Amino acid sequence: MSAFWSAWVSVIALAVILGCTWLLFATRKSEKHKETTEETLGHAFDGIEEYDNPLPKWWFQMFLVTVVFGLGYLVLYPGLGNFQGLLGWSSHGQWEEEMKHAEEQYRPVFEKYASLSIEQLQGEEAGLKMGQRMFANNCSVCHGSAGTGAYGFPNLTDNDWLYGGNPDAIKASIANGRNGAMPAWGAVLGEDGVRDVTSYVLSLSDREGVDAEAAERGKSQFQALCAACHTPEGTGMQALGAPNLTDDTWLYGGSFEQVAHTIRNGRAGVMPAHSNLLSDDKIHLIAAYVYSLSNQ
Repeated sequence: MSAFWSAWVSVIALAVILGCTWLLFATRKSEKHKETTEETLGHAFDGIEEYDNPLPKWWFQMFLVTVVFGLGYLVLYPGLGNFQGLLGWSSHGQWEEEMKHAEEQYRPVFEKYASLSIEQLQGEEAGLKMGQRMFANNCSVCHGSAGTGAYGFPNLTDNDWLYGGNPDAIKASIANGRNGAMPAWGAVLGEDGVRDVTSYVLSLSDREGVDAEAAERGKSQFQALCAACHTPEGTGMQALGAPNLTDDTWLYGGSFEQVAHTIRNGRAGVMPAHSNLLSDDKIHLIAAYVYSLSNQ
């Protein structure tokens, strides 16, 4: 927090407490009006009138206790800008202490599973459940709680992998992330060319109802523009993350218009790296769980 905002928070906090204290004493009755009276304040609601009497003594004293408590809290705990409080406590410090305790408590468990390969972990039910819980916390927002994926997010339960489905490839994807880049070809092909290439791409997976003449026209354009990544046969290239176009599995949908949209406008998929968020041991367990989804 900057010095300005630190001072601003301090002024507001103290002003509120001191203002409430002033209001408390300012509204007290003078000595001659401290006794109860039958006089009212002159207004009524539903036949209910408010007597012009002072606060009960115990109620007034409770207000004072609250003021003292508030000032004491600000002094003992971080409450006045950047001042950390006489006790030296902070929420960040408490979090670090709890994380240190958790690290000491659970390190032996993670070390045990880290010593096993991902293949060996397939027989460790407790380890896979740990991986499942961490998957739910870190991965399910995109891939779904069951790993079945969503529009633009791969299904992890099948055997179709953009970058490979072996243990090392899965672990690398989680740790380092992936950046997929499908260039836009609309300006190069024109709308007619986009639709011709779309027809050819759909024919690679033996799609019924494809315009054969359009597919034939699109074949040469596919070979010139797309084969470098997807291979001349359209079987894809895992080294580049270029998908296999012959298996009828589609990340962004396999309808004619969806495929045409991909060719026309391109795609930019990003899988975030988790190596800066999770330890190697945790990534190891998540990778083991993901591997189990398609190898059950």
